[in-house]
Amino acid sequence: MPASTADRKTGDIVTDPYLQSVLATSLHTREQCMNLINLVEANANAIAASQTHSSQVQLDVSKQQSLLYSHLGHLRELDRNAILKVRNTKQTTAEARQEVDRLHLQLQNLYYEERHLRGEIAACDAYDHKYQQLPLVPVEEFLEMHPQHIEDDEKKMMFARINHELSEREMLEQERQGLLKKKQGLIADNKKRKDDLASLDKDLETFIDAAKPIQRIFEKQY
Repeated sequence: MPASTADRKTGDIVTDPYLQSVLATSLHTREQCMNLINLVEANANAIAASQTHSSQVQLDVSKQQSLLYSHLGHLRELDRNAILKVRNTKQTTAEARQEVDRLHLQLQNLYYEERHLRGEIAACDAYDHKYQQLPLVPVEEFLEMHPQHIEDDEKKMMFARINHELSEREMLEQERQGLLKKKQGLIADNKKRKDDLASLDKDLETFIDAAKPIQRIFEKQY
């Protein structure tokens, strides 16, 4: 493959402007080397045959060498700059890799936290809550008594039904306490009456015992 074709293909692959300038300088340096070689080969016989021609050819060769050294110096400078750019790129890449690793670890922690929270949510959903065992009134009956809760969502509806059950139980507890006090009053009354009857029986027995002598007197007289 001709050198120019290979250079064009390389230029198509390398798109970085700096690297393209390195390739161009390298190409110019190679061309200068070839020019110098061709000059020396073309004038080899003239250098050997004539001192005059040899001096002119050596002058031309010297000029071509100076030009070649100039290209080589520029190429070395570009090479040093390229090495520095590679080092900087490696440093930047290492820093970027560290940042990517940090973000990846943070992402893994977020995934772990998400799985943990999903597990906690599932456990809460499956938990046998005590309020689910309460003998609440059916929803239809509750809405008939409290139509203002028709538009409530499931959570608000449950709170309202629990509060309704609480108020009903508090009212029943008050009634129970009232009935309990009434019962205790009736028990106290019954006890008092029993005590009064027991005292009356004792008084009657005492009265009967006291009346027996009088009864015997009447029995003797009549």
